[in-house]
Amino acid sequence: MTRLPKLAMMAIAMAAALGAHTQIQAQDKVLNLYSARHYQTDEAMYETFTKTTGIKINRVDADDAGIIARLRAEGAASPADVIMLVDAARLAVADTQGLFQPIKSAKLDAAIPANLRASATADGVTWTGFSTRARVIVYDPARVKAEDVATYEQLADPKLKGLVCTRSGSHPYNLSLFSTIVEHLGDQKGEAWLKGVVDNMARAPKGGDTDQIKGVASGECGVALTNTYYVARLIKSDKAEDKAVMSKVKVMFPNQATSGTHVNIAGAGVAKHAKNRDNAITFMEFLSSPYAQDYFANGNNEFPTVKGLKVDNPAIKAMGGDSFKAETVPLGVVAKNMTKVQQMLDRVGYK
Repeated sequence: MTRLPKLAMMAIAMAAALGAHTQIQAQDKVLNLYSARHYQTDEAMYETFTKTTGIKINRVDADDAGIIARLRAEGAASPADVIMLVDAARLAVADTQGLFQPIKSAKLDAAIPANLRASATADGVTWTGFSTRARVIVYDPARVKAEDVATYEQLADPKLKGLVCTRSGSHPYNLSLFSTIVEHLGDQKGEAWLKGVVDNMARAPKGGDTDQIKGVASGECGVALTNTYYVARLIKSDKAEDKAVMSKVKVMFPNQATSGTHVNIAGAGVAKHAKNRDNAITFMEFLSSPYAQDYFANGNNEFPTVKGLKVDNPAIKAMGGDSFKAETVPLGVVAKNMTKVQQMLDRVGYK
C-alpha cells in the first residue's frame, strides 16, 4: 500500500482529475448536501471542492434518522442532491426506501472496491463508501487471554461467561457486524452464536461504544465491542482519566487468521430527486480523490476506501490497526441480512 502524498500536492492532482462532470454552466454550480457527518476537517475539504470546481455547497446537517425522515417528508420536492450517512445499515434503510438513484461512474468503479458499495445493477450503483472503520474487541488482559478473543465467534464461548458487554444489539454498528457473521455462519449457527453472546453478558446492553471501553477498564466487563475511532479518540485524549482507561485495556482485531475484521462505512449516494445530478456525481468522484480521502478518513480516525491508499494516523498505529486483514463480504449483501438478523435478536433476547 502507498502512503498518501502531501495535501497540497493532492489538491493539485485532484483539480486535474475531476473530469468532465465539472464542465457545467455557472448558474448550475450549486450542490445541496444532506449530511450526517459533522467534523471540522470536512469543512476544509468542502471549501477546497468549491474553490476547485466553483460548485457551492449548501449543507443540511442532522443525524441519520433525521435526514431520512426529512427526505421522506419532502418527497419529490426535496432539494437534496447528495445524501451522506455514517453506517451501512442506515445507507441500506435509505436505499430500501428509494431515497437514492443509481449512477454510473467509471472513476468510482475504479477507485472503490465493490464490497464497499451497494450491489451494482444494470442502472448503476446507489451508494458508495468513502471511509471505513473496524469493529474490534477490547479486553482486560488481567482477566482475559488474547487467544480467547481472537475471533468474533469466541464471544459466544462459555469461557467468557459473565464478561461480555455491548451496546444495543439493534444499534446499526452491531446490526452490521451481526449480519456479516450470519452471512459467514449461516442462519442456524448464526442465531446460536447470538444466543451464546447473550448468555455471556456481564450486564444488559447499554450505552455507546466509549461506555463499553470504560466498562472494561473499570472491571464491569472483561470484553467489549467497539469501533476503532472510539479507541483512537481515547488514545489522542489529553485527559488523565482517558489515559488511565487505555492503560488498562488491549485491542484485538478479530479473525485475522480467517475471514478478517468486520469493517463498516460512512458513505453517500445521489438523491432520488437531485436537481443538480451532474454536480452530485462530481462531488462523489471528488470524495474518492486522495486529497478528500485523507480529510474524510482522518476527520474521524477512520481508514480510506480507495484501493492502495493509507492514512498516516498515529492513533490508528498505536492500536495496531495500521495494516490489518479486513473482511470482504459485500456490504450490499450484509444489508440484505439485517431484517432477518433483527428477528434473530428478538428471539434470543438480545436487547
